[in-house]
Amino acid sequence: MANSKNLASIFTIIIILLFSFTAAKASTFHRNLSPMSLGLKKEKLSHLHFFFHDILSSPNPSAVRVVEPHASNISSSTLFGFIAMADDALTVGPEPGSKLIGKAQGIYGSAAQEEIGLLMIMNFVFTEGKYNGSTLSLLGRNAVLSTVREMPIVGGSGAFRFARGYAQAKTHTLDFKTGDAVVEYNVYVFHY
Repeated sequence: MANSKNLASIFTIIIILLFSFTAAKASTFHRNLSPMSLGLKKEKLSHLHFFFHDILSSPNPSAVRVVEPHASNISSSTLFGFIAMADDALTVGPEPGSKLIGKAQGIYGSAAQEEIGLLMIMNFVFTEGKYNGSTLSLLGRNAVLSTVREMPIVGGSGAFRFARGYAQAKTHTLDFKTGDAVVEYNVYVFHY
C-alpha cells in the first residue's frame, strides 16, 4: 500500500512538472538574443548626404495631393489638413539630372494651423552603392520655413537594421507658386 501511494505521489509530481513546463513554454512570447546570433557586429555611425526632389507641378508629378483641406479651411495660409503621397527622387546633387541614388516614398501633410508644419512619414529607399536595397524610416515634424529642420530616423532595413538617428533638412529651392521643392538632407544614423 505504501508503494502504491509513493508511486501515485511520484506520478502526480511528474504530471505537475510536465504541465508546468508545457504551460511556461506556451506562455513565453519572447526570448533574449545575442546580437551576434543575428550577425550583428560593431555598431557604426554613418553620414548620408543627398537631395530630395518634391515635384508637384510636372505632368508626371512625384508628389500628389490625396486629401484637400475642408472647405472652411481652404483659405488657410498653412494649407492645414492637406495630405500628399510622394515618390520623390533622391539624388547626389540638387540638379534634376543629378545621379539618382534612391527614392523618398511616403506621405506628408500639413499638421499645423499657425505655421507651415508638415508631419513627415517617409521611407528613404536606396538603389545605389553599398546601401542598395536598404531603407531608412523617417517620422517627424518638418517646419518648412525654418532654415534647418531636424527629424528623427526611427528605423530601417537591410544595411540599416536597428537604425536610429536624425535627419537635417535644409531647403535648397522652393517655388511658392507650384509647390516644387528641392531639399538638402544630411542624415546621421547609427546602425550595424
